[in-house]
Amino acid sequence: MKGTANPWCRAWEVHLQRGHDLKSNRTELCESWAHERTAARAARRRADVEGEWRHLERAHVLSQPMAAPHLRTHVAMLGYGLRHRNAREIVGQLVRLVVAAPGTWTGRYPAGNTGGANVSALKTMPIPDDLQAVLNGVVIAPARR
Repeated sequence: MKGTANPWCRAWEVHLQRGHDLKSNRTELCESWAHERTAARAARRRADVEGEWRHLERAHVLSQPMAAPHLRTHVAMLGYGLRHRNAREIVGQLVRLVVAAPGTWTGRYPAGNTGGANVSALKTMPIPDDLQAVLNGVVIAPARR
């Protein structure tokens, strides 16, 4: 298996080595997730609030099949809520931090959901074409109601 330098993606690779079978190009998925997280941080440094959030949402869509990156994305979204003193986002992210990893492990996550408190945590959403190309082959199960 080709390793990755990203510790969050490395944790996922170790998870896969333990017998979990996700059919995907996990290296490309991890690198794409890391790219969106880097872009979000760059937008934050430029004081581009909308750009930061857009990249966090895209990172969330990519992270859903991977427990550690999924949690890390919600931590970043919580940080965004705290920096902007957005009570709804803070509460929404605290709830999502509790359910993100179990949702990933069981495959019960809403594919394409952007992860913010402005949408239902159970709502399946369209996946942008460029992200879908990266996610192709990943086992994605819609959230069960």
